[in-house]
Amino acid sequence: MTNFSLYPECQPFTSSHIVVSPLHSIYVEQCGYPNGVPVLFLHGGPGSGCNPGQRRFFDPSHYHIILFDQRGCGRSLPAGETTDNTTQDLVNDIERIRAHLNIERWHVFGGSWGSTLALAYANHHAQSVISLTLRGIFLSRQHEIDWFLGQVSLFFPEAWQQLLAPVPASHRENVLAYYETQVFDTDTAVSIPAAIRWNAFESSIMSLLPKADNAEVNGVIELGRARVQIHYIAHLCFVNGADMLEAAAKHLRDIPTTIVQGRYDMVCPPQTAWELSQRLPQATLVMVPDAGHSAMETGTCQALLSATERYKQLSA
Repeated sequence: MTNFSLYPECQPFTSSHIVVSPLHSIYVEQCGYPNGVPVLFLHGGPGSGCNPGQRRFFDPSHYHIILFDQRGCGRSLPAGETTDNTTQDLVNDIERIRAHLNIERWHVFGGSWGSTLALAYANHHAQSVISLTLRGIFLSRQHEIDWFLGQVSLFFPEAWQQLLAPVPASHRENVLAYYETQVFDTDTAVSIPAAIRWNAFESSIMSLLPKADNAEVNGVIELGRARVQIHYIAHLCFVNGADMLEAAAKHLRDIPTTIVQGRYDMVCPPQTAWELSQRLPQATLVMVPDAGHSAMETGTCQALLSATERYKQLSA
């Protein structure tokens, strides 16, 4: 694989909020080359929001780079709002962004939950997709949720124990329900500490090798992220993963696709990426041998950059 470096930091040439419902307005930013080939970045979570480092997967001299914070996430308003917030709402928002920016077709790039949303979008709007770059595939099937909220403890007993620490014994059979009650409590003295603990669990199992996290914790941001994520997980992310696989086989076979998967991904284990690749014969599956879930691990980062470089050959 040819080595590429992340592109230099770039600033948006425009950013704004787009009203998508009577309740929600979403933050949208555009970077790179305004007249370039459009690429849409879909963040993970659900609930995470975008960050400046995610712009750096794309050559700003070639791509018109579009990022947005999904409903309730990041800079979108209201923060942490879960009313009128489903996967279909987000798919509709993506189409609204495309129409608002007068884009006919674009590349779609998403990781983790972003891969779920990318597939949901592409299955409904394949004609608008030039290529798909997908990382850490997640289809929100019950066995995937059971892994994340239970079976992963076989590998990360310490992290799991920290998540369980405040949970009464009578609630340990349904950790998700317990944390849902806590993070949606109207008393922030209850909800914010629960949200911080919930988010810390996922962060602690992201990478093959542990990484120091010295970032300052903002309780309000942590709360919004946890509320959106728990809302989605509690509803299996409003998708049927088995149906999504079959729809992909039917609708996406002509779309150039790269699937990048860490061999030791403890958030979204490799089986799902493998299953998707078996239904998309045109797809390139890159199984990174020394990576976990994070997009920023060396092998995963290189594979993603290679995909965005390769897809520069495709026009809108």
